[in-house]
Order: sequence, then structure tokens, then C-alpha cells
Amino acid sequence: MKRYCQTLTLKNEPELVSKYIEVHSHVWPEIIEGQHEVGILSMQIYAKDNVLFMIVDTKDDFDWDRDMARLATLPRQAEWEAFVAKFQGCSAEARSDEKWQMMDRMFYLYD
Repeated sequence: MKRYCQTLTLKNEPELVSKYIEVHSHVWPEIIEGQHEVGILSMQIYAKDNVLFMIVDTKDDFDWDRDMARLATLPRQAEWEAFVAKFQGCSAEARSDEKWQMMDRMFYLYD
């Protein structure tokens, strides 16, 4: 399994942040299906005010650039990205991998 961690800053408007969180309790089925289709096993998003942190676990053969480009072509994905862009303060045409910023692991505790 591979793990990717990313961050994104939403518009600094509490009402929009609340709505963004609410929207993610009802993610469209096609979006979830597409994520599974390209090899995403699980995804978690954490929020602190308007700053988001996402953990994405994938299959071992997942290639971020290749598979995220493929995800962008799947049903309703572009529509979803345009819909959530209004909360994120970015272009409605931006793909997920263009909005979320990849983070580097700087510490790891393992027993």
C-alpha cells in the first residue's frame, strides 16, 4: 500500500467551510466509484478552520500522475471538481491533483 498526504486551504469564510464539510458527508457515488476504479483504497480528510489535510491510501502499483489523470476523465469527476472549487478558491476547471498540494513526510515513529 502507498500513502499520500496533501493539504489544501479553503476560502476563509466559516459558512463556506461548514458547507464544504457538509458536502463531503454526501459525496456523489460516481466519485467514490471512480476513486476505487483507479486504485484508491481509502481517503480521509481532516479540517482545522479552513485548512484541510488529506490522507490517500492506494494500491502498490498506483502512480499518482497517471492515475489521477485517469480519475479526472471518469464520469462526473470534472463536475465534482467544479462544484467543490467554489469552496476552495480555485478555478472551476482545476483537477484535484492541481489543487491539493503534496506534503513530504518529515517524521515517522514506528515500533
